[in-house]
Amino acid sequence: MVVSKGETGDQDRHETQEERADRNLVELLQELRVLQTGVQIIFAFLLGIAFTPRFVQLSGTQQDVYIAALLTSVLSVAVLATPVAVHRGLFRRGMKEQVVIVSTHCARVGTFLLSVALDCAVFLIIDVVLGRTAASVLTGCVAAAFLALWFVFPWALRRF
Repeated sequence: MVVSKGETGDQDRHETQEERADRNLVELLQELRVLQTGVQIIFAFLLGIAFTPRFVQLSGTQQDVYIAALLTSVLSVAVLATPVAVHRGLFRRGMKEQVVIVSTHCARVGTFLLSVALDCAVFLIIDVVLGRTAASVLTGCVAAAFLALWFVFPWALRRF
């Protein structure tokens, strides 16, 4: 069955539901590869920090923020890799559309966790370099930018 133009949201495509699900999954997996690279870089950075001589000089708050950054980056890796596991688990079961739906939710949650991990890393670095007040203000600005660019902006574009 060919999906009508109005159902796809794309006026130029003439594809079956299966073709659309295949295309959506391929595009989503490509996006997740980009996110995974960023998460892996921040995770590697965070792992290295704990083994530096200066780490023991961090305050309790700084160590807590470090742990939050480390854990949210690990959770981000897990959530962003979930679509691969779901795809493998449901491979050739005729559930491609469900895989795309679940994977899309995983991408949103993983992106949110990545933003939290990055916010924590920014706070930690700025707190060490410039102090708590600057860290709080600048991290708030960074968090607002992530919220605006990664969540509000795409949502607003869907409304048009």
